[in-house]
Amino acid sequence: MKNILVVEDEQNVAAFIKKGLEEEGYNVFLAYDGTTGLALLKQKKIDAAVLDIILPGVNGLEVVKEIRKMGFVEVPVVMLTALGTTENIVTGLDAGADDYLVKPFKFKELLARLRALSRRKNLSAETDQVLTISDLELDLDAKTVKREDREIKLTSTEYRLLEYFMTNKGRVLSRIDILESVWDIGFNMGTNVVDVYVNYLRNKIEKGFRSKLIHTVIGMGYIMKEDYEGSR
Repeated sequence: MKNILVVEDEQNVAAFIKKGLEEEGYNVFLAYDGTTGLALLKQKKIDAAVLDIILPGVNGLEVVKEIRKMGFVEVPVVMLTALGTTENIVTGLDAGADDYLVKPFKFKELLARLRALSRRKNLSAETDQVLTISDLELDLDAKTVKREDREIKLTSTEYRLLEYFMTNKGRVLSRIDILESVWDIGFNMGTNVVDVYVNYLRNKIEKGFRSKLIHTVIGMGYIMKEDYEGSR
């Protein structure tokens, strides 16, 4: 991960991010509005993007949606915003973002998240390209999910959550494990974003199918397993 697109309309904040990333050896392409950011994405080879949500013209949520529509599914996106409720986080992630950083933030936290996204991307490239459990199949190359040969459409966050469950099938995963691995570091541990997304995922991969795969382990977290005697 070398080339970073930063779309931020507060010029002081944009300059602060750009300076810090360049000192870390990154190439930074800077835009102050969503339209210019999308134009840069088409013109340059971008490895990751840092987007403010509130932007003039096209806002950050629309920018990340357009990034995904353009086919840049492998480009990690970190959203920046002053709004940090569970609802705001879910909205940003549902739009296609990979991570979410609430203002004000420390630069080292942004840097850590970009590094974590880079590690995740590299690890995914090294993993077996088709993950399976029961009749559920996740193709890491095609970014598709099927169950009983029926394709299941997931958001990028739901996809990452499922990938984490499937690469750790048979293991009990705490909410903190999931937060740190799917959403990286620094999330408010009081938020129920994990439970919200587990419910989203269950509805898509279990509803209408004959067996449950994601089980609740009371007081501990969740486990993905074909047959489990614990509580759900």
